Amino acid sequence: MKRIVILGGGESGVGAAILAKVKGFEVFLSDKNNISVKSKSLLMSYKIDYEEGGHTKDKIFSADEVIKSPGIPDSIDIIQEILSRNIPIISEIEFAGRYDKAKKICITGSNGKTTTTSLIYYLLKNAGLNVGLAGNIGESYAYQVATENFDIYVLELSSFQLDGMYDFKADIAIILNITPDHLDRYNFKMENYVKAKFRITRNMSSEDCFIFCQDDEVTLNHLSNIVLRAKKLPFTQIEKLEQGADLEDETIKVKYEEDEFDILAKDLSLSGKHNIYNSMAAAITARVMNIKNSVIRDSLMSFSGIEHRMEKVLEVKQVLYINDSKATNVNSTWYALESIDRPIIWIAGGTDKGNDYSALYELVEKKVKHLICLGIDNEKLHKSFEGKVDSISDVKSAKAAVKKAYELAEKNEVVLLSPCCASFDLFKNYEERGDLFKEAVRKL
Repeated sequence: MKRIVILGGGESGVGAAILAKVKGFEVFLSDKNNISVKSKSLLMSYKIDYEEGGHTKDKIFSADEVIKSPGIPDSIDIIQEILSRNIPIISEIEFAGRYDKAKKICITGSNGKTTTTSLIYYLLKNAGLNVGLAGNIGESYAYQVATENFDIYVLELSSFQLDGMYDFKADIAIILNITPDHLDRYNFKMENYVKAKFRITRNMSSEDCFIFCQDDEVTLNHLSNIVLRAKKLPFTQIEKLEQGADLEDETIKVKYEEDEFDILAKDLSLSGKHNIYNSMAAAITARVMNIKNSVIRDSLMSFSGIEHRMEKVLEVKQVLYINDSKATNVNSTWYALESIDRPIIWIAGGTDKGNDYSALYELVEKKVKHLICLGIDNEKLHKSFEGKVDSISDVKSAKAAVKKAYELAEKNEVVLLSPCCASFDLFKNYEERGDLFKEAVRKL
């Protein structure tokens, strides 16, 4: 019997373990940290052998194949030791894809992928299709392949998940944009990160579709360097296209084969230039999937957005509080600042991933009055923005950040949590950071 070892006992690892068990493999899961009560309960219900708080190397090195959770970097000792023994290491996505006959719509990008993935899922659900949502969002893909029977999956894929994919194939692949992010995982080489993103196009045939942003220089440059058999469907706000999506006189026009669909940009439920791109990608996907224009229009007009992404929390004393905790890189925060037309008290900070803040300077000088640094080490933020805002403060909790913002904010201003950084210095994840921010705002 083939032995599968899973490293990591989070959502992804537990899902992979359950799928491996259901498919008849000998399964062992190992996590160097503690595993949650919910995950342990699931593992025990499927009679899966596991350990927590450390790795027993003999049990790991006896694997025929290792499935690694996306949060584990290749550089750590245990991974290097596994590789030195020529044991294959794959991702949960690669493993689940082997057992999934459903059509797969896969979305990646440095920014906007959760919004676009959720919007495409919403569109397909509204069209009455039997569709699952997975990847970097929702329940584990592997767990759903083990327990559900969907005709279509909409998968949000991070570069970390794409790294461990080899034979997996998307039917529709989308790259929204590529800007510097997670460079600490890619030897601080942008080219390595770009190549990871483009793994989403692996194994695609001439029957498949590749949807991409023609206004994104990094994507275009790499696209010219690879052989891609899939149909190319670009979207742009700059040029006019024969096929794909463009913006003409503030109207989004989507052209696919002989069909055309249009909607006024102002009618989209999601505001901001970046959401025009996200909506274009979703609308092209819907046309490829042969969804009626009326359903596409209604969905683009009624989609309510996602939690922790430009989420309007409350207006207190005519000051609007916005939770954009999911903005963990410079480009995400650029879009947030760009979309607001009122003076801003900006809350930023956390674990810096090699950020270059210079892209924000012009917007910050123009729109931001005060910067509140929510992090343990704020030195880089201070150096970058001193002299560009009226004041800079340091806080160590979401509650303190909201209290400080409340003291500084005046009528008709916006308090924006858009951290630009990962959350791991003070919080478990960006969700906890956003939830604590919202809780503090509601207690004002």
